[in-house]
Amino acid sequence: MTEIHFIVEQAPEGGYVARAIGADIFTESENIEGLHAQVRDAVHCHFDPEQMPRLIRLHITREEVLVA
Repeated sequence: MTEIHFIVEQAPEGGYVARAIGADIFTESENIEGLHAQVRDAVHCHFDPEQMPRLIRLHITREEVLVA
């Protein structure tokens, strides 16, 4: 595997949650900088060194509600 993708969303209670696509990895943090560290740590814990992806891609989504 050369890369792994995460969907990042703002948590309703604050902070951010990240879920990997195609792997059972989930992590969360209060801020984006902390989330970067948490995602890296989770990926390193999940994969053996020879299977470690070279790139981690974060797809950050944000929901906005507008009143018509």
